[in-house]
Amino acid sequence: MAALPRPEIVSETFGNPADPAILLIMGAMASMLWWPEAFCRRLAGRGRFVIRYDNRDTGLSTKYTPGEPPYTFEDMVEDAVRVLDDHGVAKAHVVGMSMGGMIAQIVALKHPERVNALTVISSSPLGVDTSGLPGTSETYREHSAQGAAVDWSNREQVLGFMVNDARALGSTRHPFDEARTREMIEMDYDRSGGLASATNHFLLKGEGPKRAVRDVTVPLLVIHGTTDPIFPIEHGEALAGAVPCARLVRVEGGGHELHCDDWRQIIEAIATHP
Repeated sequence: MAALPRPEIVSETFGNPADPAILLIMGAMASMLWWPEAFCRRLAGRGRFVIRYDNRDTGLSTKYTPGEPPYTFEDMVEDAVRVLDDHGVAKAHVVGMSMGGMIAQIVALKHPERVNALTVISSSPLGVDTSGLPGTSETYREHSAQGAAVDWSNREQVLGFMVNDARALGSTRHPFDEARTREMIEMDYDRSGGLASATNHFLLKGEGPKRAVRDVTVPLLVIHGTTDPIFPIEHGEALAGAVPCARLVRVEGGGHELHCDDWRQIIEAIATHP
């Protein structure tokens, strides 16, 4: 079988390249825009060189036929390392959210020489038995199932579903800003040329060696919303509990998102870690 051509992974930076680097890895179906520019600039203002990038099959990065991803989860791990290479960064504080949090854990385990700190947001522990932990909420599972009926080539259908998805994932403490959310999702859709290819993320296979977060050797920070409907707070607690001296920051009422009203707490935690 012929090797897959090297994909183009598009990235963007904020701040001074001489400052300590932070690599931001977003989750499934999410381009770099889900790390809002204002969030990145505020983080860079804390004396950090911030890098965000489009996962393959999102944004301006290489895309593949929907339903037929010719790559694995392991390839996405290597994408993260390539982004560091592209910017001449030897070591970075790696920050991952949701699926990006799983990628970040593997980066820290597979390439420890490239990571000086690890932050995992709204994710679950790698290589830990989570069968006894609460699963995705029934309400969110019902919403997610509706995605099977979406025509991913129909812009309005996709936008409607994605806005409802953001609402379902949102904070129980802060109001949902539908207009602002729709504007961002429209921008992401139009910039990406549609979101159909991004659904490939749900079809990925691991195909890498078994790894466990308990073997991480760099300082670990876990940030987790207390009302996350995909990975309930117990997942964040289990993740922090698996690594000695890890720190858990609970975002009260936080969902599976980066709500702007929580940025101050989240940025402070990241900027002061380790």
